[in-house]
Amino acid sequence: MMYDVVIIGAGPAGISAGIYAVSRGCKTVVLEKNEVGGLIGKVSTVTHYASVTEGETGKMFAQKLLEQARIAGVELVKAEVTGVDLKGEVKRVHTDQGVYTARKVILANGTSPRKLGIPGEMELAGKGMGMNAARDARAYQGKNVYVVGGADGAIKEALYLARFAQKVTIIHFEEQLGCIAEFRNKVSRTSNIELHLNARLHGVYGVDQVESLELVDEKTGAIETIEDPGCGIFVYAGTLPNTQLYTQLELCDGFIPVNEKMETELTGVYAVGDIRVKQVRQVSTAVADGTIAAINAAM
Repeated sequence: MMYDVVIIGAGPAGISAGIYAVSRGCKTVVLEKNEVGGLIGKVSTVTHYASVTEGETGKMFAQKLLEQARIAGVELVKAEVTGVDLKGEVKRVHTDQGVYTARKVILANGTSPRKLGIPGEMELAGKGMGMNAARDARAYQGKNVYVVGGADGAIKEALYLARFAQKVTIIHFEEQLGCIAEFRNKVSRTSNIELHLNARLHGVYGVDQVESLELVDEKTGAIETIEDPGCGIFVYAGTLPNTQLYTQLELCDGFIPVNEKMETELTGVYAVGDIRVKQVRQVSTAVADGTIAAINAAM
């Protein structure tokens, strides 16, 4: 079926683009292989975004995105994109649900969590390793948990986990946390959060659950083994752009360069949100990207 605009990805950037494209009379479809909301739908709380209520969860925010898109008349299709042809006047997006064509395509499929590549990471996934705070926090009520990462996202989830866990240990490879002052101050006031700085998670071990973990000292290289059966490990070590299919575009460190109109080097192809080259990756900037791309795509 021929559309005016095909949007790949239903996170905040993709949904924003869909709403604005439809408002300008464009026949628009948004393709998403998972759930509306993207990564923001999996966080414990949404902070610093204008108009969100205190304590608003990622799930609540994602539900609002879904409802607003439906009310606006955005067509949402659950489909996995398997290939794209972005050159030429008519673009083709191949999915497991068929081929979608349009003269304008907006790439909004964001990023995926970065893996650590350590022993036990894959074998113990979901068994205490690589857990999700919003989903799994209550399962670790009164237990010890470890949060890997020192940026805003990691510390926000650590603060949430501290409401349930007996103790939260933040593992970060630098000498100090890399988060904003607000979160650092909250950490210092939270009695059951401990910092383990200048360290990396080196390995996790167990069979049906995490039994122990190894930390390596960044300065000395010494390895410390911590025995903690039944603990939970939550990893927030950054993300990687979902650009594997976009071989027709020139990438910069895996991200897609765009101009001020969100246009890529290919006519009629736009990139928005976390997938593009940008300084700040936040919900607010993703929504703005989607708005700009859709307005220009509709011209």
